[in-house]
Amino acid sequence: MTTIRQRRVGKGTGAAEDQPSEETNVKPDGKIPPGGKLWNILSVTVGGIVAISLGLLTSVYVATLHENDLWFSNIKEVEREISFRTECGLYYSYYKEMIQAASIQQGLHGLVYDNKTESVRTINILERMNVYQEVFLSILYRILPIQQYLEPVYFYIYTLFGLQAVYVIALYVTSWLLSGTWLSGLLAACWYITNRVDTTRVEFTIPLRENWALPFFAVQVAAITYLLRTHLQPAQERLTLMAVFIATFLFSLTWQFNQFMMLIQALALFILDCLDMLPTAKVTWLYIIQISGLLLVCVLQFFNSMILGSLLISFNVSVLIARTIQKNLKKGGLLNRLGKLILHVLLVLCLTLLINKFIKKILNLESDEHIFKFLKAKFGFGATRDFDANLYLCEEAFGLLPLNTFSRLSSTLLFYIYGFVLFLLTVAAVIVAFRNLSGSNQVQLKEKMEEYTVTLKPDAAYSLVHTVLFGCLALSTMRMKYLWTSHMCVFASFGLCSTEVWKLILKCLHLYTSQRTQVIKYSIPIITLLYISFKFWPGIMDELSELREFYDPDTVELMNWIKSNTPNTAVFAGSMQLLAGVKLCTGRTLTNHPHYEDKNLRERTKQIYQIYAKRSPGEVHGILRSFGTDYVILEDSICYERRHSRGCRLRDLLDVANGHIMDGLGENEPDLKPSLYPRFCEEIKKNLPSYTMHFTRVFQNKTFHVYKLAKHK
Repeated sequence: MTTIRQRRVGKGTGAAEDQPSEETNVKPDGKIPPGGKLWNILSVTVGGIVAISLGLLTSVYVATLHENDLWFSNIKEVEREISFRTECGLYYSYYKEMIQAASIQQGLHGLVYDNKTESVRTINILERMNVYQEVFLSILYRILPIQQYLEPVYFYIYTLFGLQAVYVIALYVTSWLLSGTWLSGLLAACWYITNRVDTTRVEFTIPLRENWALPFFAVQVAAITYLLRTHLQPAQERLTLMAVFIATFLFSLTWQFNQFMMLIQALALFILDCLDMLPTAKVTWLYIIQISGLLLVCVLQFFNSMILGSLLISFNVSVLIARTIQKNLKKGGLLNRLGKLILHVLLVLCLTLLINKFIKKILNLESDEHIFKFLKAKFGFGATRDFDANLYLCEEAFGLLPLNTFSRLSSTLLFYIYGFVLFLLTVAAVIVAFRNLSGSNQVQLKEKMEEYTVTLKPDAAYSLVHTVLFGCLALSTMRMKYLWTSHMCVFASFGLCSTEVWKLILKCLHLYTSQRTQVIKYSIPIITLLYISFKFWPGIMDELSELREFYDPDTVELMNWIKSNTPNTAVFAGSMQLLAGVKLCTGRTLTNHPHYEDKNLRERTKQIYQIYAKRSPGEVHGILRSFGTDYVILEDSICYERRHSRGCRLRDLLDVANGHIMDGLGENEPDLKPSLYPRFCEEIKKNLPSYTMHFTRVFQNKTFHVYKLAKHK
């Protein structure tokens, strides 16, 4: 098992120019005095410099943490590769493969016709996995004159750490656009850094797809925020739409779960459009951009059927069709419009399900069925014995968000302020939505009640629904919290620096004056920044000074043995997580791997995992040989697992799926029966004749046992 131990000494935005109308340096006739224009230019310049500086500092910060945690510059290449855990190692292996290929063309051919990732099968890696970023980066490394100065692994990890700068700058700009002051962006970036445990995990899961994708998603949200501002010039709008499209495309290209994230985004747009809180024309463009971006990725991934069968495409097409059918959706009184809205929602829902069902039927698509089985079981729509669904249900990352997350977020004041701003803007949104639906926003009434009317700008309304929906996702699935917590920093800082928010509060307290609003708008964020700096700066310095070292001698020994004692064509079976490392470190062929978005692979993995079930040696040998297996690796950490409770251990999931009673004290379902055979991974170590005729132990250490399979006719 990989561990980290204490190190031993001895080894050697120009968008901000569109300022809110509350700016004090704007004359009543709408003209900006010369001094005010100069101040705006100076403010934008300083804000831009601060944004870039914070982005670069964040990159250096996470890169330093990664180096200090592993002593990455000092460990051997095999140790560096082992540090890319589970699926991270699989993705990085394709970058390594492209770098080591004789030519770019040969490297691409090896990915399109890959026969080493899944034994006895040839698969197209570019179709099955989102690895275009590895391809692009490897080509860039080969053509740039940097090979003498920078190792391939450093070019790779520095690119990912550099994307963190893009991420922080995008969050900064989004907050700045929402509030009208770059002080808000500064606060958002500081919160992102001080809440690093809950906002990113890039320093220890570098090649993970989300670390590539989330910076582009943040850029897309920033561009949407600017797009939703009023009074944009046609040229500005076109450029912003282009920026949204490029960011959407890159986000979709780099993460296989893109369609689910953008579906939530589409739901946010749909809700706001129904409540008449966003311009319909801009929402339509965003729907079209999502569809076109995803279809372009589909083409690049050789018409990946999982993309074509995505709920996002079905939903967006359904919304556009339903809107064409119901042309008078936004006319009439309150009850009339509510009735139309209910019919509209039902129509969109029915069309989405019908279109999606039709596409999946035509394409015979089953790649994502495990996700829906997991969701069905997770939200209580019936228990399941499905192995794949239970594999997700039992993983902590796919469980509910732990409560200690909120205590950590509260220690920086982030969660308290976020909750306060969320409450205020939710109340404002409800009032605005009711006014829109009831038709009480007529010009005469609006002029009469201008001083008292609660308003919510389109960009703020989008940010509100965005954070609510992604908050629900994070609460239900811990792994997705990084989509929520980063935007939480933006949303809280915007609320704290927003003229509209403080104006609303002071009016409710009958204390409103323009000068008082401006003083509070700047003084409270500055006090918050000072508090964060004094409280967390010493901790960050201590963290940066703590030196550790990568330590996993058993896995290193295993990888070195495989490279030295097995042929290059050998086929290995074992756990998904370990085999990803085997492919990266040794280049041997695998039977299965952690990229789980394929039905055949899921069935194959379940069969391979019978090595941890109660099956006869003959059955296990037959299963393994059917996949061309030459060697099988057994792990004590799985065979004698204690990390999960009874019912969630891998051996328990296999027993239940096979209809067998689970080990240990506890209840079993009544139809489960005792197995006729003992557990394979335990019994094989006794060297009984019934096992040695099929399996010969060729390697052993404290963690791993490797057996060579007999090749019976």
